[in-house]
Amino acid sequence: MDRRTLLAAAGAAAVLPHGIVRAQAFPSRPISIYVAFPAGGPTDQFFRAIAESASKALGQSVIVENKPGGGGTLAPIAMKNQKPDGYVVSQMPLGVFRVPHMQKSPQFDPIKDFTYIINLTGYTFGLAVPANAPWKTIKDFVEDAKRNPGKIDYGSTGTGTTPHIVMEEFAQKAGIKLTHVPFKGSADMMASILGGHIQSASDSTGWAPHVESGKLRLLATFGPKRTKRWPDVPTLTELGYDTVSESPFGLAGPAGMDPAVVRTLHDAFKKALEDPKITALLDRFDQPMVYMSAEDYTKFARQTFEAERTTVERLGLKGTM
Repeated sequence: MDRRTLLAAAGAAAVLPHGIVRAQAFPSRPISIYVAFPAGGPTDQFFRAIAESASKALGQSVIVENKPGGGGTLAPIAMKNQKPDGYVVSQMPLGVFRVPHMQKSPQFDPIKDFTYIINLTGYTFGLAVPANAPWKTIKDFVEDAKRNPGKIDYGSTGTGTTPHIVMEEFAQKAGIKLTHVPFKGSADMMASILGGHIQSASDSTGWAPHVESGKLRLLATFGPKRTKRWPDVPTLTELGYDTVSESPFGLAGPAGMDPAVVRTLHDAFKKALEDPKITALLDRFDQPMVYMSAEDYTKFARQTFEAERTTVERLGLKGTM
């Protein structure tokens, strides 16, 4: 073996006594996280913060790359064909388990194509309207929508995302027809509603600073109980529409990852979840911590994929994408 070949081999492995070769420890270079929504929104801010914290435990940089679109599925699709070596992972929004049921020709299988690593958190969702809108309550909103079917629009973070599906469930139960306007993420949707281009926005807490500043009014939240930050705002369920979603999300890699690599990533991000800076950020966005181990997250993926099939069929959205 010439010197150049020997040096190349040494970069990939350590040669031990008696001819034993040990693969280079993971991670030996930076890790990329594909985030399913654009820069600037709550999801992006969360991942940039937790990536910085996890990098300390991993001893390598963790780089956030935004890949918005496809109802939150472009990031996982871009990730699934990468090497299953742990150096490229992706956020897995709940739409990953829903969108394949909505597509005429599914682009991926959420059970076969991914290795689930850890679930991290979820969202607080709500319906916000401009402060000068005529609707003070959900009752006002519903009554106006009944008088004017299809004339009230709402934005969401994309077709097939949870803010879209929750609004369709709400509309079905309220007996109203709304017009859906999809966006790539919170930041551009907030710019649109603040600019007067859409009438309402179904979103995670991208609306929070604008509600607090008085530019937007929060009509309802979509969780199982009222939020800590907005205790006077009712949930859709308590208003009689029985619509609940916290939309848990976490990290996954391509199918076929080494369990030892999965464990390393899991442990680093679990430790990061306990970082006071991360818990403070989750509190600021009113996001619940929704931790699941790799094993539990894999079970959740299987169960949710089947449950979302039922939801999509009930709403008449099967094969609409």
